[in-house]
This record gives sequence, structure tokens and C-alpha cells, in this order.
Amino acid sequence: MFTRTLLAMVWLAPLLAAGCRHSALDQGEAPPPVVTVSQPVKRDVTDYIDYTGRTDSVNTVDVRARVTGYLVKMPFKEGSEVKKNDLLFEVDPRPYKAQLDQAEGQLELAKARLKLAKADNARAKVIAQTPGAISKQDLDKYEAAEEEAMAEVAAATANLETYKLNLDFCEVISPIDGLVSRYFFTLGNLVNQDQTLLTTVVSLDPMYAYFDVDERTLLRVRNAINAGKLKPVRDTEEIAVLMGLQGEEGYPHQGVVNFVNNKVDPFTGTITLRGVFANPKPETGVRLLSAGLFVRIRLPLGEPHPALLVTDRAIGTDQGLKFIYVVDADNTVQYRRVTLGALQDDGLRVVTEGLKSDDWVVVAGLQQVRPKMVVSPERVEMPVPVAEADQK
Repeated sequence: MFTRTLLAMVWLAPLLAAGCRHSALDQGEAPPPVVTVSQPVKRDVTDYIDYTGRTDSVNTVDVRARVTGYLVKMPFKEGSEVKKNDLLFEVDPRPYKAQLDQAEGQLELAKARLKLAKADNARAKVIAQTPGAISKQDLDKYEAAEEEAMAEVAAATANLETYKLNLDFCEVISPIDGLVSRYFFTLGNLVNQDQTLLTTVVSLDPMYAYFDVDERTLLRVRNAINAGKLKPVRDTEEIAVLMGLQGEEGYPHQGVVNFVNNKVDPFTGTITLRGVFANPKPETGVRLLSAGLFVRIRLPLGEPHPALLVTDRAIGTDQGLKFIYVVDADNTVQYRRVTLGALQDDGLRVVTEGLKSDDWVVVAGLQQVRPKMVVSPERVEMPVPVAEADQK
């Protein structure tokens, strides 16, 4: 019995010793975790809202023939820029030239008849000075003949002007400066007056961009106008708007809002706005904008104002609500619910509520900390995502 007890004590001795060592370690306090903290960036920002839109030409013209005939000339190059009054098409002018010549002959004939009628009327008036030489009825006939001849001259003159216009309309010219489309009809085809579409011309500079604004933003803008933070469009003052194209960084193109639609679409809950942007042609290159482009629109709301900004990495989400962790003076982690603003071009996010300028925000290792946890803060400058991306 004594022997078995001794053997059991020999086997349990190492285990008891190990347990004692673990207990000693457990009783020692582990060092607090190291977390990276930064103070928010303070600077002036402008509130804005982003939308998508489409570009459109200021002027779009359907070029149609104004006389009926066969196409005999098409001197323009398809897809090229044209100037106002440049010749695009020519309809066979020979029938209209013949009509014009005929109208000129009719006018000369009417003038000759008028000349004769005036002379006859003048002679009749001289004869009428002799009592009983001519009747009053004959005098009225000569007077009416002269007036009839004058009316024939007026009608022939108007007819001549019509044929002159028809002959001029044989030359189809560009009504605006812009970019011409392709030939819809080629040489030898018959075109009908005011019906046949020959091509289209769209203006290039400036260019419109249409975008739809939701009701909430519309009311926010109107409240800003009423508060004097924005200037109304319809009072000749213009609101600035920014535009970016696919593949471009940010919103490098600046324009103004020059139109707000007169009602909100009840089906979509949006109202259409229009910005106008310059589209100059470089000395050695082509114009950047064309009608129908997909664009990104940024609508600034109000004047620049002071704001606090943090990196998006410092922001957590809890059941749809945004929060940050702040380390207080006792190095204890505090939970802060925040309200966020717009993301800036450098990647920092505006925090409108829930943050103070002297707070130390946890910017790395959010998964390792919990509220009321004591940590060892490592203070650094607020990391800027754009700068980090450039370094990579």
C-alpha cells in the first residue's frame, strides 16, 4: 500500500509543478495591446452630392430638303466639323432655274401691260377734258385697267420671289456650326420637300449635361438658397457644378447649372437639372465632349466650412449605424456613434457629428479593441488613403 502511494506521488509531482507554474503566469497581468490612434484632420470643405448624367448638344438640327428633286452634290465629309452656311447638299437646280426664268418673263409682260394701261388711262383723262368726248363709263374702264395691270405686276413680283427662294433652297446649307453626321441619302436619290431627312448637325461648344436630383436633395438645396448659402438659378445667378468623365480622376471640368425643370417626376421622385460646360477644341487635337457621354456630376452645396475628417478605416458599422473608437486620457477605448458626410478627393471622410477635434481616434486594428478596454496608444498623423496609394 505504501509503495503504491509513493509511486502515485512520483507520477503526480511533475503535473503539480506544471500547474503551479501556469497559475503563476495567469496571476501576472498581460501588457495592454498597442493600437494606432490619430487626431482628426481639420480643414474647410464644401458639402456636395454626386450624380450620374448624360451629355447632350445645345443645338441639334435635322437637315431636310426644302424642295423636291434629285441630289447632284454632297461636298461635305461625313463626321466632320462644319460652319454655319457651309454647303451640305445640292438638289438639281435646273427645273427651278427654268421656273425662275419664266417668272421673270411674266413680270416683264405684266410691266409692259401696266405701261400700256397707264398710257391709255392718261389719254382718256385728256380726252375727258372736252365735254362729251368720252363717257364716264369708259373713263372708269381705263382707270380699272391700270389698277388691274398694277396688281398683275405685284403678283408677278411675288411669284418671282417664290421661285428665287426655291432656287436658293436647292442648296442645302448648315444652319449652325457643329459636327455633321453621315449621308442618309446618296447622289441621284429623289428627295421630297420638307420630308426627306438628309443628315443631322449637332453643336459642340458649349455642351449640356443632364442629371436627375432626388427630392431630398432638392429640398436641401432650396433651404440652402433660403438661408443665403446658395444663389438661385432663376435669378440670373448660377450654381457651380463639376463633371468627370470615365477614366478621369475627380471632377476636373467646371460648369454652371443653367436650368431646373418645372416639376418633380412623381414616378421617380426626381427633378431634372442641366449643367453647361465649355468644350473648346485644342490647337492640336479634338474636342473632348460629345453628345451622349456618360458622366459623373458633383453638385456643391453651399460655401466652404470647417470640418473634421478621418480615414474610412477608422469607421465601423453596427447594424447600419456608423461608429468610431476613441482613446481617452486614461488610455481607455470609448465607443462613439458618428454621423458621416461626403468622402473627399484625398480619401478622408467628413464626420459631421460625434467627434471632437482633440479626440484620438483608433485608425488601425479595430477588430482587436472593445469598449472600456485599456490599450497602449501609438500616436501618428491621420493616414490619407490617396497618399498611401501613391506610395504603393
